[in-house]
Amino acid sequence: MGAVSLGAAGLLADAAEAQTPRRGGTIRFTAPYGSSFASLDIHTTPRSQDEIWARAIHRTLYSWDAAANKPVLELAREVTVSGGGLVHTFKLRDDAYFHNGRRMTADDIIWTYTRLMDGAKAFPGARYARLIKGAIEVEKGQAREISGLRKIDDFTLEMTLTERIEPGFNFYQAVTSIYPVGEGNSESFAARPIGLGPYKFVEYVPGSRIVGERWERFYKAGRPYADRVVISIMGEAAARDVAFRSREIDASILGAAQYVAYRADPQLSRGILEVPEVFTRVIGMNPNFKPFADRRVRQAIGYAIDADLIIRRLLREKAFRATSWLPISSPAYDANLRPYAFDPAKARQLLTEAGYPNGIEFEITATSNESWGIPVVEAIIPMLQRAGIKVTIKPVESTVLAEVLRSGQFQAFMYSMVSGPDPATALRCFHSATPQSACNYALFKNPEFDRLLDEAGRTDDPAVRAENLRKANAILLEEVPMWWFNYNKAVMAYQPWLRGLQPNATELAVQNFEDIWIDETSPAK
Repeated sequence: MGAVSLGAAGLLADAAEAQTPRRGGTIRFTAPYGSSFASLDIHTTPRSQDEIWARAIHRTLYSWDAAANKPVLELAREVTVSGGGLVHTFKLRDDAYFHNGRRMTADDIIWTYTRLMDGAKAFPGARYARLIKGAIEVEKGQAREISGLRKIDDFTLEMTLTERIEPGFNFYQAVTSIYPVGEGNSESFAARPIGLGPYKFVEYVPGSRIVGERWERFYKAGRPYADRVVISIMGEAAARDVAFRSREIDASILGAAQYVAYRADPQLSRGILEVPEVFTRVIGMNPNFKPFADRRVRQAIGYAIDADLIIRRLLREKAFRATSWLPISSPAYDANLRPYAFDPAKARQLLTEAGYPNGIEFEITATSNESWGIPVVEAIIPMLQRAGIKVTIKPVESTVLAEVLRSGQFQAFMYSMVSGPDPATALRCFHSATPQSACNYALFKNPEFDRLLDEAGRTDDPAVRAENLRKANAILLEEVPMWWFNYNKAVMAYQPWLRGLQPNATELAVQNFEDIWIDETSPAK
């Protein structure tokens, strides 16, 4: 197979379905976004690095259908909507078993979502569960139970929301994975997680790998296909390149340099999957750092950086230029928006108008990631200097960066943030009611933005809803709480024996492992 884009995703699926899946063998995947996993409690970490292994071990109420590019029911067989679009009644699966042998019921879902709303823990999944009626009261310590969750019987759950939204966009996220009642808080669970996924946890070697073995009671008949899955931690692109070329791994997320090299190679180019993901790369600015409280200073950052040059020369076109928060793949993306032009003189003018004629100095907290980390910051430093802006770098590990953002202990940061697939959910990161611990890292507050987003959640008119979301996104371009750098083009190289990959636009590295199989030519028998 040659390089495959999202538009040709069906060809990839058709090719896999044309053959009878083979049972047995080992899937050898990689976690490419750091040198470690943050935790074996997936509720505590929103990192894609951890979501990769979580998809093998855990399951959520919904899952993401990569071919249809939408959420679909996973732990429920059907859902009915009533109460003016606010009440969702789920008929749950009665054949989903945790890896300890206990069958999942409505109690487990209620317990899980209540746990996520523990205000003392500031779980990132609270961002998604917050839209359940009564969830905020639990978060604030005003209630012990979420009033919008009601168990009708063991396999019927009623969920009342505060907005007319599609809950699938909130509850397919790994940070909302369903845990067995009570066990998620135990120390043993944090060391040996118990899930509903196709693979049962076997071992975790810190800094090296997570291993899972087939769960024979998985609810999808005949799956998973492989006996084992091994997810190796490989944060360095060079290490993945060597391992892939040596046939030691089955798939590898490619960096910019590898992308160029693999496309030019007659053999390697036959196994490349490309997807425009729902991630926006940004420099976020803390308004508590005085210069960033002035919009003109934030705008000056945008004018001072030649983003197109960085994408072309440093990222080798493995990205799309960003205009605002919502990415190209978002249904509310506005193609009429234009990014800030590269104009150092304009940047200097804005700094002067803001009261900084001699420029400003600030620190950017960043990781070593080649696509949205220290290499990019190093490239923009001389550009910013031309506008009178001096920048220093504070290097941190990727696991540390996530906590830095949630605690607000930064002047500025560079990060890759989830900005889809649902525009309303993504834009919630900038609503004034969203705390910094969830995803409002820039502490953005704008009454008009809040009004547009709130009205979008109340309206029954899809056209009005879409227009409100586009207007809200345009406010972010004008107010620039973050420098909008690029939207990610994800690229995965895969070996000829690997079958069943999905073009997942929400995160290409996150796969439904039960759908993947390896043919007899794999060296991992």
